[in-house]
Amino acid sequence: MLSQQLVNGLVLGSTYALFALGFTLIFGVLRVINLTYGFYFTIGAFVALTVAREFAANIWVALPVGALSAGVVAVVADWVLLTRLRRAKAGELSSLMVTLGAVLALYSLMAVFIGTDIQRFPFGFVDNTAIEFGSIRISLVQMLIVGTTFVLVAVLFLLLQRTKLGLMIRALAENEDAARLMGINVGLTVAAVSFLSGTLGGAAGVLIGLNFNAIQPFMGEHMMLRGFAVIIIGGLGDIRGALIAGVLLGVLEVLTAGYISSNAKEAVAFTILVLTLWFRPVGLFGRAQAKRA
Repeated sequence: MLSQQLVNGLVLGSTYALFALGFTLIFGVLRVINLTYGFYFTIGAFVALTVAREFAANIWVALPVGALSAGVVAVVADWVLLTRLRRAKAGELSSLMVTLGAVLALYSLMAVFIGTDIQRFPFGFVDNTAIEFGSIRISLVQMLIVGTTFVLVAVLFLLLQRTKLGLMIRALAENEDAARLMGINVGLTVAAVSFLSGTLGGAAGVLIGLNFNAIQPFMGEHMMLRGFAVIIIGGLGDIRGALIAGVLLGVLEVLTAGYISSNAKEAVAFTILVLTLWFRPVGLFGRAQAKRA
């Protein structure tokens, strides 16, 4: 039973890590707390669901369409909500309040036009065949989730480390003014970061929808606590920390549900978050920054 629970935890943790990766990218590069990120998660799932229902598309079409649609929404949302604040060099609290109001309005609009009932992918959308290794049972859906997460993470790392765009993103993360003086198009780079983060969030929404086969407008709201927990546990702005913390949180939630109570798993993220802030506020991989008077 423990082996099976660890596999289930790895699958869930992979989606948490993917979700938190985009959230970390926004904070680490743009230095804003963008609460509309949870909406990108929801949009990705609903677009994939619509494509699957209306066009009878398979997962290999619905997943990228849902993820890329969320990326486009993220670019538009950033331009509408945060461009003026960025030009005014407003603090993080300003972006927090603006995106909080926006995401509440967006969730409400989705609930009005789509409804709050749980919706599911069409029967047979993904093959539910499972492969057994001794006492461990792994479904094709679970392998798809882990495999997709691995590919997206690998592509992101290659993009950040081996491309010109990645160099521009890293320069922007280091110092916006210096990046501008070096001739980097800051506006274009910000849009690229928004698109990448939105795409990752949208892909995570599709994968979570597949994992539980349950999609509803407020699903992104429930993920935001876990997103905050993961980036704080891993270290603010640290991509490696987000990946490890996401998988760790998923495993701990599954073990808690399996050995204690399914109701208790909801407290896992909050408990670990509080413990991290008490004993290591910079996170597992974060580094304390010295402040000069």
